Amino acid sequence: MDWITRFVVVVAFLAAGAVFLPESSSSDADGALVVSLKLGHLLCFATAWGAALWATFIGGIIMFKNLPRHQFGNLQSKMFPAYFSLIAVCNAISIMAFSYLHPWRNSTSTEKLQLGFLASSMLFNLSNLFIFTPMTINMMKRRHKVERESNIGEEIGWSKNVEVAKANPQLAAMNKKFGMIHGLSSLANIFSFGSLALHSWYLAGKLLL
Repeated sequence: MDWITRFVVVVAFLAAGAVFLPESSSSDADGALVVSLKLGHLLCFATAWGAALWATFIGGIIMFKNLPRHQFGNLQSKMFPAYFSLIAVCNAISIMAFSYLHPWRNSTSTEKLQLGFLASSMLFNLSNLFIFTPMTINMMKRRHKVERESNIGEEIGWSKNVEVAKANPQLAAMNKKFGMIHGLSSLANIFSFGSLALHSWYLAGKLLL
């Protein structure tokens, strides 16, 4: 099944869900708009939360343990810009929907706090997309070049880098800089994920199950 077919199937299921919507929720245009905004907010939040959970705690660890280190790094350099772009789009839609449903002037302190959580998640994510990730990828590629000259980088799940760096000052300096940038990127990602986690409690309190 190709990409467009999968997309059409998902949209069809999403549209079919409207059949089961309580009549009181869509009795007029305003009601339908409110429900659509709530749905957009929920789906985008869930997508961002799920993608962050998978990339941070599951997918990356599995790839690290099963791919040659340079191959793992090259794959991550393609995945993370797409990952952070996805989170940014989802954050933007969630913020716009929440802001429309809860205008700042009429919002309670709790609702303003929730908007702050969503905004902080987006800011941490954008810092990764436009600052830390490009810097990390650039340093990774430079380090890979030095490592290939030392015939390392194809090991799986462990690294010969530390031992080689003891006799290679250039590699040692690169390791230090890479570790700092990668650490900031990881920290921003965790803070973005944590902000979404804080908002999840608000959504859970609003659910009727």
